[in-house]
Amino acid sequence: MRRLPVACQTPLVGSSLSPGDAVELERLLRSIADRHRLTILNMLVRAEGAHICVCEFTAALDLPQQNVSYHLKQLVEAGMIARERRGRYSYYTLSEGALEHIATLVAGPNAEKAAA
Repeated sequence: MRRLPVACQTPLVGSSLSPGDAVELERLLRSIADRHRLTILNMLVRAEGAHICVCEFTAALDLPQQNVSYHLKQLVEAGMIARERRGRYSYYTLSEGALEHIATLVAGPNAEKAAA
């Protein structure tokens, strides 16, 4: 068998993601890796800071309230959204900087320096 010479010219590029940042990013991405949670996040982004009642998510997702509450709880525990109780109802808003935090973790520490 004849061997062809291969000269790889690709520069070695290592990850700028620290092990701790990788664990944090994995946790955050797992918290949003669901079509219902992504829909919830999309609704909150489109609300531009306004609070959305749990009943709005129930109607939009066409899911029982307990299922929607489960998804909301996952996002609250991940720090992606914040909950405010008003009587019998809970209202939700996107946590400030939550999506930017994910983008920063993915880009790594050099992205902040490059943006400055």
